[in-house]
Amino acid sequence: MTNNLSVMKIRGYFNLIVLILLVTKSGLAFNSVNLISLHYSNDFAVTIGAADNKLAESENTQPFGLHVETIRQAQHTKIINKKPHLGWIVPSGIGYQSAYRVLVASSKEKLAANTGDVWDSGEVKNPNSNRIQIEKELQANTNYYWKIKITGSNNQAGKYSDVHEFKTGNFDSDLYTSSNFFTIENIQPSLIRQNDDESYFFDFGKDAFSTLSLKYKPLQEETLKIRLGEKLKDGRIDQNPGGTIRYQELSLNVYPGKEQYEIQLVPDQRNTASQAVSLPDSFPVLMPFRFAEIDGFGANFDPTQIIQKAYFNYFDDNAGSFSSSDTLLNQVWDLCKYSIKATSFTGYYIDGDRERIPYEADAYLNQLSHYAVDNEYTMARKTIEYFMQHPTWPTEWQLHVALLVYQDYMYTGNTALIKKYYESLKYKTLMNLEVEDGFISTASPNHNGDFMAKLGFQDTTQRLREIVDWPQKGGFGGVMGEDDGFVFQPVNTVVNAMYYGNMKIMAEFAGILGKNKEQVDFEHRAEKVKAAINQKLFNKTKGCYYDGVGTDHASLHANMFALAFGVVPDEYKENVASYIKTRGMACSVYGAQYLMEALYNAGAADYALDLLTATHDRSWYNMIKVGSTITMEAWDMKYKPNSDWNHAWGAVPANIIVRNMWGIQPAKPGFEEVAIRPQPGYLKQSSIKVPTIRGAIKCSYQKENDQLRKYTITIPGNMHAFFYLDDPKSSTIKINGKKASVKNGVLLLNPGENFIEIQNQNQE
Repeated sequence: MTNNLSVMKIRGYFNLIVLILLVTKSGLAFNSVNLISLHYSNDFAVTIGAADNKLAESENTQPFGLHVETIRQAQHTKIINKKPHLGWIVPSGIGYQSAYRVLVASSKEKLAANTGDVWDSGEVKNPNSNRIQIEKELQANTNYYWKIKITGSNNQAGKYSDVHEFKTGNFDSDLYTSSNFFTIENIQPSLIRQNDDESYFFDFGKDAFSTLSLKYKPLQEETLKIRLGEKLKDGRIDQNPGGTIRYQELSLNVYPGKEQYEIQLVPDQRNTASQAVSLPDSFPVLMPFRFAEIDGFGANFDPTQIIQKAYFNYFDDNAGSFSSSDTLLNQVWDLCKYSIKATSFTGYYIDGDRERIPYEADAYLNQLSHYAVDNEYTMARKTIEYFMQHPTWPTEWQLHVALLVYQDYMYTGNTALIKKYYESLKYKTLMNLEVEDGFISTASPNHNGDFMAKLGFQDTTQRLREIVDWPQKGGFGGVMGEDDGFVFQPVNTVVNAMYYGNMKIMAEFAGILGKNKEQVDFEHRAEKVKAAINQKLFNKTKGCYYDGVGTDHASLHANMFALAFGVVPDEYKENVASYIKTRGMACSVYGAQYLMEALYNAGAADYALDLLTATHDRSWYNMIKVGSTITMEAWDMKYKPNSDWNHAWGAVPANIIVRNMWGIQPAKPGFEEVAIRPQPGYLKQSSIKVPTIRGAIKCSYQKENDQLRKYTITIPGNMHAFFYLDDPKSSTIKINGKKASVKNGVLLLNPGENFIEIQNQNQE
């Protein structure tokens, strides 16, 4: 023991040596590293390293990225579908798939002999590389092995993929979605410091839902005092951090003859109540913490043996990435990406650590950002199924359910939830609450107990209440609220803009199911409410939308929701965007989703970038500045004094950068087609990797000068890509060095690398 201040940075060299040995022993090339997981129990797995999938991709004709029910490495979980769906990634070198053959076997040996004793699809002339259903019912609790080979569009024969294994579970669940598996990361501290009082301080670098483990060989029985927390004050853990920022102090008895210890955290009554999502029985009690302090130890204490044992749902850190010429924007991206990973520990999208309850709006924002950083889809689907039995009270939250199902459909091509919940979704759109002029209102006489039961509420005395944004004025110590002074009326613009979006989605769902009359009815309702909003709630002189029928107050929210959901006609967009700019960031971290969508929908990319990179106290950078490593529930504690530091609904930039700044969104379900509409604003450089179910889209952008912009767009195999130009008539466009053929401002891109040069003619 020493009284001198000592600092030790632990880099994890031991883990790196183990990784190298494992990779070398397996015979794989040690290039880039990708996460895999070794089975640890029925509930979770321990994470180590393995070689990247680039080895398979380099084979050029060999499919890779195989998945079962969209789950990669399905051998670590249990598939609950008797006839599961398979998918794979077509290497870009093969172009487009024209046929496939799938073999499913009961053993590796039979599969090695190209014998599909369970199912042999034969050669199927079909370009689809996703949602291929095994035609034979499988046995419960059984291991299966499968592989796939494909034929290219030019009839070039591909090689069989590597062999993949999956396991079935019981088939007695009424749920559709198989769960992905959990992982544990044993994280060493990035900083160890001995304090003046001879206690030790540990910084693990990031907040994580964790417990603490340690190795210690005491010479006599001792009681260690352990403090864990998320926040610092004067260089030590803040023991009164405020709000729902976490801190816990506990004692750990250690004694000779025992070396390995794991602390027993005290569960929080609020986030372990009956409404909270329960953790698997095999999990210990978890709490979010970044920092630890330990004292009460003897001379034999080794501070390098302290581990933050962090729990996550499956997450591939390498699936998505982003960088740009703006270092602050890069920090915001990193914060948001990690927030999605860190809050995945229950296997559902939850509201943070205070309640651990799924809420529809939280889940939708989580879903969009999760899809932007990893091609993991089961968590969203499980959460959707949860909401059918556990709805929450805000009016707008019900209007998010159809949005959740729609994004699941567009990103995966999966129609199962549409088929299963179509009738229930009708109620979730609140179409039964329609009143005059096609508007909906919770003042409708149909807003009764029977309707609440149809929404899934067990307590049918509850009623929906408009929220607009959160927190509302006057709550949590009299805070100002985040709704920009919104004036609530029986018919309001926010709810009806969302209702319009719901009707458009339901019309598409009805078409998928062949319900033509209902499709026409939904389309009619959509056009009717859109016309009513523009006739009764838009002020042409001021260029803005009022909050509702009966008020002339025009909040940020009325205007950004109308613009985000496509209510605003093209001729009004510029004026509405100009009005929005006068309101600043007058919304919460939740409302910021629709503010940013509205701005990009109106082409206001520079102003949107200003907000993404702002440094005031209503910004994402403020979360970094105050010390959080997961996005916060609110911009700052003063705007919601009971808020927490681990709320992924604040991770909006993760999806906005992908879906709006870079403009990468599925144009057809399951990314059969992708639309790329970049709006980089004043950024000079940017690169991005976007995971999809068909493989990663990789893009880079370079602004050479005011006249010349360059893009490199790499499209995976079996995907049609459309690149939208902002001003094709005033530019010379080259693709791969040749003058491009541009139709209606759109370039068609092929699988593989596409080099695009845009030369502005007006400034030459």
